[in-house]
Amino acid sequence: MPFRQIFSSHPKIAKEEEKGLTPAQQEILDRIAKKVVLWKMSTPAILFLESVKPLNYIGSQMLVFFEPFVQTIFSWKDYDEFRKMMEERGNMEKLLQTIEKFDVEALAKEKEDKKRRKEERKTKGRRNLWQVITGKE
Repeated sequence: MPFRQIFSSHPKIAKEEEKGLTPAQQEILDRIAKKVVLWKMSTPAILFLESVKPLNYIGSQMLVFFEPFVQTIFSWKDYDEFRKMMEERGNMEKLLQTIEKFDVEALAKEKEDKKRRKEERKTKGRRNLWQVITGKE
């Protein structure tokens, strides 16, 4: 690709960036985002991804370097698809948005569970020491 096309607002390049993800690619991003939220690492992950966003192509090439090591843990097909996705600039932002979406859902669920537990404690009431010793409610 010529240098001029890299920095121009050529319609062909703009159309390539607007290209959406396939369902398989979206599923890979969802699995990664869910793992990050499950491990409660959404804030560090977002900070890290935002800071290395300008270097996403170099990062995707580093994924090629680490491929033999990572393939012992992950499936080759998914890892290769993820590496190809990270070569495009827009997909890093889509990954960030997916992590944020699942993080908001997890926080809402956690808040709802906390509220439900509080209501259960309130309706159950507190027992005094005598009730605990005798086993009476």
